[in-house]
Amino acid sequence: QVQLVESGGGLVQAGGSLRLSCAASGRTFSIYTMGWFRQAPGRVREFVSAITWTGGSTYYAGSVKGRFTISRDNAKITVYLQMNSLNPDDTAVYYCALSRTQQPVAGEEFYDYWGQGTQVTVSS
Repeated sequence: QVQLVESGGGLVQAGGSLRLSCAASGRTFSIYTMGWFRQAPGRVREFVSAITWTGGSTYYAGSVKGRFTISRDNAKITVYLQMNSLNPDDTAVYYCALSRTQQPVAGEEFYDYWGQGTQVTVSS
């Protein structure tokens, strides 16, 4: 079993920045890809970004590309999401997820483990 714990969420003004982190523990040998998803109130969960653990290949949703940056620390078994130029549309609960695939996939069906989420609120 793999445990994922997100942190770094909070309240920020529009145009501001936040950095989320997700620490993995347990069966970390099975980590091939880690991704970020988000779910705003009353909306469906959507893909944000993903990164492969060994090669560092990345993929971003069009809504965040150019503003968000995903990265990982293999030694610490931690993935990060640097979020810049935040706007109210970015307000959501952000979830970290783990996939056994070796590509930065966007589909929820490819992710086996999920964190409990961290709240990000962007005020106007």
